[in-house]
Amino acid sequence: MKKFYLCFLTAVAPFFGVMAQQVQLTFRVDMSQQTVSPNGVHVAGNFQALAGQGTDWNPASTLLTDPDRDGIYEVQLTLPTGGLFQYKFINGNSWAGAELVPEACGLNDGGGNINRTVNATAANSQVPAYRFGTCETSSVIIPETDYSTFWWNDAVFYEVFVRSFYDSNADGKGDFKGLIQKLDYLNDGDPNTTTDLGITGIWLMPMMESPSYHGYDVTNYYATESDYGSMADFEEFLAAAHARGIKVIIDFVMNHSSDQHPWFTESSSNATNSYRNWYIWSTTNPGYTGPSGQTVWHPRNGNYYYGIFYSGMPDLNWSNAQLKSTMWDVTRFWLNKGVDGYRIDAVKYLDEDGRNMENTPETYSLLQEFNQVVKGTKASAFTVGEAWSNSAAVVPYVQNNRLDLAFEFDLASAILNSVKNNNPTSLRNQLSVVNRIYPKLQYGTFLTNHDQNRVMNELGSNLPHMKQAASLYLTMPGVPFLYYGEEVGMLGAKPDEDIRKPMQWTPGANAGFSTATPWRSVNSNYAQFNVQTQSADPNSLLNHYKKLIQIRHAQPALRKGYHQDMTSGNASVLSYARIFEQEAVVVVSNFGAEAVSSPVISLAVSSLPAGNYRVTDLYSGQSMGNVTLNQQGGVSNWSIAGVTLAVDQTLILKLSPSTATGISPEAESLGLKLFPNPSAGKVTISLGKPASGRNQLIVFDVSGRILQQTNFLGDNYTLETAGWESGVYFVKVQSGEKITLKRLVITR
Repeated sequence: MKKFYLCFLTAVAPFFGVMAQQVQLTFRVDMSQQTVSPNGVHVAGNFQALAGQGTDWNPASTLLTDPDRDGIYEVQLTLPTGGLFQYKFINGNSWAGAELVPEACGLNDGGGNINRTVNATAANSQVPAYRFGTCETSSVIIPETDYSTFWWNDAVFYEVFVRSFYDSNADGKGDFKGLIQKLDYLNDGDPNTTTDLGITGIWLMPMMESPSYHGYDVTNYYATESDYGSMADFEEFLAAAHARGIKVIIDFVMNHSSDQHPWFTESSSNATNSYRNWYIWSTTNPGYTGPSGQTVWHPRNGNYYYGIFYSGMPDLNWSNAQLKSTMWDVTRFWLNKGVDGYRIDAVKYLDEDGRNMENTPETYSLLQEFNQVVKGTKASAFTVGEAWSNSAAVVPYVQNNRLDLAFEFDLASAILNSVKNNNPTSLRNQLSVVNRIYPKLQYGTFLTNHDQNRVMNELGSNLPHMKQAASLYLTMPGVPFLYYGEEVGMLGAKPDEDIRKPMQWTPGANAGFSTATPWRSVNSNYAQFNVQTQSADPNSLLNHYKKLIQIRHAQPALRKGYHQDMTSGNASVLSYARIFEQEAVVVVSNFGAEAVSSPVISLAVSSLPAGNYRVTDLYSGQSMGNVTLNQQGGVSNWSIAGVTLAVDQTLILKLSPSTATGISPEAESLGLKLFPNPSAGKVTISLGKPASGRNQLIVFDVSGRILQQTNFLGDNYTLETAGWESGVYFVKVQSGEKITLKRLVITR
């Protein structure tokens, strides 16, 4: 039978016209109603040899995965040409688990065998997410729009290493007073100016007392590092930042202290003093190593103490009630001092359980307690954690009232890899993952940080690539964090000291950082890549960053909007939409080696009302005409006429309603909410602001057919959906002259 498959398909592919262009083909199958085999889910067909996977119809070579755990398994393949392909899904890795494809949605191969087919002719082709063994497809999921955002979702943060930012007293080291002198560069406090960078949050790397240059081994949690200045200097900086509208969070090293901390000195002196159990001790060497094979048990005075990073950083024992109480006092101290929150270092190692050192239940429980202390002290305080792991392992840190945000390392890697490799596939896939598995918008985006080679090194000093990477992460969902000097193209590669070199302010001596010899030599590229030189060049990387940050601040959709993937007619083009209330920002980026004329993009569905929308290029301010969205809030094959998307160029387009079906300019003033949404039963309709008099309710389906029409009084109404089929519906409420329309998803 396999031979017949091959002969048949060799004959049909040319008949249907194989195209001489590369195709990205995505297979998807809904396994939510199946018990998935331990051997995984596979797809087999006559595309496999073309995709470089050996022979066709191999049930074990093409594995699908479900990274976001929604029951939809998928795989994306690159084919040198397109055409008509036959395939079927396999629950497992042998033909025994092959699905029986119904004849109604399959093709008989002539031997009584029914296969699915896909005509992959577009540069990005995707099969529907069929339910395994059926002709049914998974319902189109309308993005959730009733989610909360917070002040940090409006912020752009800037990571500062104080020692390397600006030296005010000519000792070769940066300090708080130097930071104050440079605040106007970061944000001058005047929203009408465009000469400052425009950041609205600062993350200070460790600034507590420490014997090391980096500060991650604290000797006094209640004192500032003397190299940086006094507590009064820090308070002056804090006030100056706040006066400019800049929030300040500080690094909080909760996992370990310095071995020179008085607590540890006492703890190590003998086995019976009151500080002994503030750290983790063993009379013998337990012998096991850390996650990377590193030594974690270190000898001291005939015993061994636990320190996951190195001997100079003994881990704190969070099982000790006195230690915990003291650290909660430290937490309150800095919040009461005026800081706006914390970045938590090495959060996944906080509370180990024997050999289980990462992501333990004890750590999750500890963070819930930490959250109570933080929010109880300062309700608006913000926490972000460094859980350097894959996305699935990071998500628990931002669930169940633990941390507000965590850094998204996999997304950072995907941005850089896609830009470097001129291929948006890995970024497209990772964007899809993070925007499904995290609480909406609650993760930190960045390119590199103080523990990684600088982005200028990672991208080979390629300025167009640098601009593209910046354009992407500053328009994505999440909360962006810039690493100081990134915006002027500072270099830096391991060791860590060389990733944390002095900031490059001018082309003059010591890059304008200090009049004395800096604590670390300046970078070799400072003469061209510095603030002074780039400020004067309208096309510089620095001015690109300034423009992007200005755009982000001005557009609620880029700060609060959800992400919706868009497809493109060109495999090298990545496009996505950020949607908030009745506006959208559409991002279109060219990763290819050639320019793309009149790029063609499509949006399957969104919460935007149908109607005509004005299109504006936010970077240039130019009008780009109009686009019409259909009843699904989407658009098919929108050709952005007259535009040539250059290599590495990113368009940032705003869609503003000019005419939208049934919607007034004051649409959101009713504050309409539907919950639950999606729903399988009754839905509560709630008006966030008091309504005046009688309200009119109309529910209609995607074809415009009215299902229900009624009037109600007050601010709430219960909608009964019994008898409705699964799918998308529109709920419109009018109160006086004000009208609001929301989408409702019904699932059965």
